Amino acid sequence: MRYVLGIDIGGTNLVVGAVSEDGRRILGLESEPTGAPQGADHVIERIVAMAARTIAAARAAEVDVEILGVGIGSPGPLNTKSGVVLLTPNLGWVDMPVRDRIATRLDLPAALDNDANCAMAGEWWVGAAQGARHAVTFTLGTGIGGGIVVDGKLLHGASDVAAEIGHITIETNGRRCGCGNDGCLEAYASGPAIARRAVEAIEAGADSSLQGIAAGDLTRITAQTVYQAAAAGDPLALEVVQDTAKYLGVGVANLINILNPEVVVICGGVTQAGDRLFTPLRREVTRRAFRPAVQACRIVPGALPGTAGVVGAAKVFLDAHR
Repeated sequence: MRYVLGIDIGGTNLVVGAVSEDGRRILGLESEPTGAPQGADHVIERIVAMAARTIAAARAAEVDVEILGVGIGSPGPLNTKSGVVLLTPNLGWVDMPVRDRIATRLDLPAALDNDANCAMAGEWWVGAAQGARHAVTFTLGTGIGGGIVVDGKLLHGASDVAAEIGHITIETNGRRCGCGNDGCLEAYASGPAIARRAVEAIEAGADSSLQGIAAGDLTRITAQTVYQAAAAGDPLALEVVQDTAKYLGVGVANLINILNPEVVVICGGVTQAGDRLFTPLRREVTRRAFRPAVQACRIVPGALPGTAGVVGAAKVFLDAHR
């Protein structure tokens, strides 16, 4: 059977898997923390080692495995034609020829796209947006990324920078974002931003079980611990999750008004909050977006948790080599 290596380079994790040509099966899935920036050479070596283990595991699991090539999803901005990552603040890469370096080391053809575009491609191919002609994906993690499908085609824009949804301005004089702008959605609703808002409230005197969960060390509070505390009914955590839903609702409503999609897919750990997130998010969207657009659109969690980027990277390769 024919497979494509999907490589998802994230700010939190590196994930590699062998994806079947129909997108329905993944063999040899590998995941490990990205870690602090350690230089491009070190990260490439780790990715190549993971890919080699994935190929070995795929061939051990199934006879006659053929690896067609490699799809790579990376934070951007980047150039899909040259295969060069122009800038990744979390990894410290500048003008990094990621595609060709990985292709050369693995002796396989390769394709590169933005990691959030890959998540969109995965959910659109075999996930929550399957069958849609118009779709949007929000990927929430270390940052906030996005992917857009318009009339059945993944949108890249004039210079491969389309769908930087995390950098929609939702507060004109708001929090400083890592991109240097003020008031970006990412500064309010990314994983680190969710944790930061909870910590600020505790430091201002709010009482919360989060202090006990973190054993008194506020630096140990993460978005995940906020979700856990919210699930247990902690008032502060519930407030942070509800505020996150409102911020996301503003961003989603903006995209619904602009693009009129059939489906908006929310991907990432924030979906663990379940209805505590989605109920106020949908309410905020209904309040802000035009009714016909809201009525035409489903807002749903991703169907490929942890693997949308890998599956979508494989899809990117297949589309580039057909």
